Formats: sequence, structure tokens, C-alpha cells
Amino acid sequence: MIAELISTGSELLLGQVVNTNAQYISARLAELGIHLFFQTTVGDNRVRMEKALSTALGRADIVITTGGLGPTLGDITKEVSSGVFGRTLELHEESLKRIQAVFAYRGLKMTENNIRQAMIPQGAIVLPNNRGTAPGVVMEEGNKIIINLPGPPYEMQGMFEDAAVPYLTAKYGLKQVIYSRVLRCFGLGESSLEEEIKDLLKQQSNPTIALLAREREIHIRLTALADDVAQADSMLGSLEEVIRTRIGQYIFAVNEDTLAKVAGNLLVERKCTVACAESCTGGMIAAMFTDVPGSSAYFVQGVVTYTNEAKIKLLKVKEHTISRQGAVSEQTAREMAEGVRSLAGTDVGLSVTGIAGPGGATEAKPVGLVYIGVAMPDSTSVYKYVFSGDRSSIRLYAAKTALDLLRRNLLGAGT
Repeated sequence: MIAELISTGSELLLGQVVNTNAQYISARLAELGIHLFFQTTVGDNRVRMEKALSTALGRADIVITTGGLGPTLGDITKEVSSGVFGRTLELHEESLKRIQAVFAYRGLKMTENNIRQAMIPQGAIVLPNNRGTAPGVVMEEGNKIIINLPGPPYEMQGMFEDAAVPYLTAKYGLKQVIYSRVLRCFGLGESSLEEEIKDLLKQQSNPTIALLAREREIHIRLTALADDVAQADSMLGSLEEVIRTRIGQYIFAVNEDTLAKVAGNLLVERKCTVACAESCTGGMIAAMFTDVPGSSAYFVQGVVTYTNEAKIKLLKVKEHTISRQGAVSEQTAREMAEGVRSLAGTDVGLSVTGIAGPGGATEAKPVGLVYIGVAMPDSTSVYKYVFSGDRSSIRLYAAKTALDLLRRNLLGAGT
């Protein structure tokens, strides 16, 4: 079974809205065992939308649209979809009553244009909207199907799960699933990682293997086609085990966990707390820690000591360390890590000092030079790196590397 996704809305083309609907639907169709070969984004234009629908119907069994089901004149997805199948719109009384009930419940006056949302193509299956006002529709024409879903992600996801999935499952008797697992790696470049598993990449069939670069991480996506999730999970588990024998030290998580979440989990397991002192990263590490719900259980304090004076005053970095070796040096990173550990009274102190650029570099200390300190209860380790990229990339890489080093030290793996 082949599907195609059409996302409607000029705001998507203008970059004003991120298209999270496409990502969500793509993942769910894969899990259902429905192939998705094309995605199209089209603005609120009748001619271009009609052409996109006609093209999609020529190469797919199911065309799913998102957006354009609202009450305004620019919401034309249902009209264009019904026109492609040669149908007219008619008032659907039950949908109108549901819309009126939503407005009444919210204590709002329903305007005349909201009736547009209750106009449904002749012979269509209505998909109720339990999270908003606009109903969705399914139109069947021979062996072709158009499914119109709303644009707001919260409404779209609810309708997809509550109505579209049951419809597709019953319609096609879906049995096989396409199931994926993502191994998140850090500390090994994409080409080096590929070299380690080159033979697996060449031999792949089912499951398949794909390498994806994501914000200084490398993600290994394993995908299996199977009769059910349990079988797919078993197939992926066997392949993951082989990959871990090659590059296990670089795999920090499976699927969604971040470096901060993984490091936090290790801190909890070991009943440890951490504080961080940041210079060139400007608070990025603290932000990554506190992005994780419940991080107050282990993250105590973050200090941004951007100037030499702040390093000396807050972290007790020695003046002669700064004057002789500089703010970006192994000894300064060591004293920063130990200083913040003492200041916050934590088990672990984490520090970063570096030159993010584009200025501030010398021949001896280039842009991208970063020192990271990890002060543990029994010892302090300092690591030197020279990262490449622009200012934002260097800062991001430094912050993630610091979290990875914390993870490795907590595991007792060092570098």
C-alpha cells in the first residue's frame, strides 16, 4: 500500500510554521506498514493544490492532506479535494451540531463562516474532531482515497489516531509493520562510524541501516519489516547487538534520550549531584540539564564565568593561572571544575573554557580550542579539543562533549 502526504498552507512555504505534521504522519504510516514515497507542500492556491492532488493520486493509493479545513475563505482543501473527485459539498448536520456545541462550551459566539467547516463532500466518511471544530473527511473513488486532516498538530494527531488509523486498518486489513529503532552516537565521525560497520551496510536487506547526522550526533536508524512489532523488535535487537560489539562505547542512547537525560540518569543511579562552570558555552550545558524534567534531583547549580574576574572571584581560579597560562588552558579548566564543585557542594564539577570565535584566537590558541574539566570525588580530568565550524557549532559541540565526558566518567570509561 502506497500513500502520499500533501501539507497545505502558505505559512509552511514561507517558513513561518515548522511542519511537524509531516514528521508525525510519516512515522506512523511506517509503523502501520504503509509506504510513503513522496511528500508535497503546497500553498493556499486552488490551481496548484489541484495539480498536487492529481499528481499524488496518479502514483499513490492513499493521499493524506493536512491543513485547510478552517472557517476562512483561504481554507480550501476540502473544496479542492472534492472537486478532484467530481463531488460537491453539502451541509453535514451532525458536524454542525458538534461545532455549535464546542462554541457553546467555550462561551464563544459562533460566527457564520464557521458553518463552512460543516460542509462535507457528498458520500464522504466524516472523521470527528475531538480536539477542535473542523471535522476531517475520507473520500473513496475506485481504488483511490483522499483523507483530509486538520492542520493544528494537536487536532491532527488526535484525529489520525482516533479515526484515520482505525479506518486504514479496517480498510486494508493491515498486518505487516515497518518499525524503527535509532541508536544515538556521539564522539565518532560519520565516516569513521561507517567504516566500522561498512560490511553491515553492504549486506543490509531487512532490517535496513541508515546513518543520519543530527546536531553533532550520528544516528543509526535500524528499520525492520515484520508481521508485528514484537517480531520487528526482535530483528532490530539482534542487529543492534552486533553493532554494539563494534561501536558500543559511542552509543549513548536509543531513540529519544538526550545526552543530558542519559547523564542525569547515571547521576541518579549513583546518587550523585553535579554543578557546571561555563565560559564559551555561556550556559548551554545548564540549559540542556534543566530541559530534562526532574533534573533538580541531581543538577544543583550552573555558573557562567565569562570574564577572568568572574573565574577568579566565583570559582577561586588562581590569578597566576590566568596570567601565566590564560583563561583557555588545561589548568584553568581544572580549577574551574574543582571550584564549581566546591562552590555548589556537589559530587561532580563540570567546566568548559574555550575560544568559540570568530575572534580571540592566536597562533598558539586557534578558534575551536576548548578545554573541558570533570572533577570527580577522587580525581579531576581535563580534556583538550579543537572543534571546527562556526561559533554556534563550536559551542554546541563543546556543550555536548562535556555531557558525554560526564557520562563516560560516571561509567568509569574515561575517554
